[in-house]
Amino acid sequence: MKRAIKVLALTPQGAALARRLCRELPGARCRLPRGLAGDDPEVLAFDRLARVFQEAFALREDLVCIMAAGIVVRSIAPFLQGKDIDPAVVVVDEAGQFAISLLSGHLGGANDLARRVAEILGGTPVITTATDVRGLPALDSLAAAWGLAIENLDVVRQVSMALLTGQPVRLVDPDGCLADLLEENPGLFIAETEKDLDAALAGEGPGVYAGFRERPWPPGWLILRPRNLVAGMGCHKGTPAAEILEFLRGIFRQERLSLTSLKALATIEAKKEEPGLRQAAAELGVEFIWFTKEELQEITVPHPSKQAAKHVGTPSVSEAAALKAAGGELVMAKVKGANATLAVARAA
Repeated sequence: MKRAIKVLALTPQGAALARRLCRELPGARCRLPRGLAGDDPEVLAFDRLARVFQEAFALREDLVCIMAAGIVVRSIAPFLQGKDIDPAVVVVDEAGQFAISLLSGHLGGANDLARRVAEILGGTPVITTATDVRGLPALDSLAAAWGLAIENLDVVRQVSMALLTGQPVRLVDPDGCLADLLEENPGLFIAETEKDLDAALAGEGPGVYAGFRERPWPPGWLILRPRNLVAGMGCHKGTPAAEILEFLRGIFRQERLSLTSLKALATIEAKKEEPGLRQAAAELGVEFIWFTKEELQEITVPHPSKQAAKHVGTPSVSEAAALKAAGGELVMAKVKGANATLAVARAA
């Protein structure tokens, strides 16, 4: 999702540049001192600059600041939390000659925003992140662009340093999430198969894993998670969410599957109002999906159940729902708990 952009200026010349930017930069709004805002309904007036910065960081609004870099640095310092949280901050001089990516260049998108601003103004983007300067891939921003969750953000720096110093980086990518990265950067990575994952982990140096499997990851391995697993579940009426979650989490640990890769919980229509299932999906932050018994009857499963056919009208709930929702293949066949069943499929 694109974040809102606020363009700030403090002087008449800066205000003119800010208005121009806001006309040409999608999603941008001007914020000017009350004396410069006038009656323009497109401009948001302010009385205290510090309050504007505080609000922008609280709302995660990107900032383009047409003012001295020192003012911006001092103003944002109290609100900095981390590069996975802070918004993008770009500083522009009043002549529009330079657009400096000051904060959150990769994950926050400040590098890209600086390039867009410079293009509009006919100026020069100033990018200082080492990987960009050297033309090397920025794994944190690439992961976000490709929909991969970064599980250990602090390791990005180690992998980037290896690339900068010419050290080979092992890459295990069973689903081809990073195929473009390999193709566009020949020689930077040593591609390994998932079959060789344990051997790769035993080797020296940093690595990148993009997938849903769990391992005892050594230091220096960057873990990227695709959202491509669906948990198909059935349960007895009234099974509480706490029990469902304990069962699901325990099986994921046992099978060495990552909960970060879970994208949905699927079941049969007859269970769509089951509070335990709905609450479990909400607590996991995943989509809750259900299918009619007729839809599930059409799915061929490895472990059909006569009991399920008798009670809910289809030979399978967990396996069929997982396969139907994922449109791919099972990675874990049905497992029975005291009051629930679980199967896991990978999205195609």
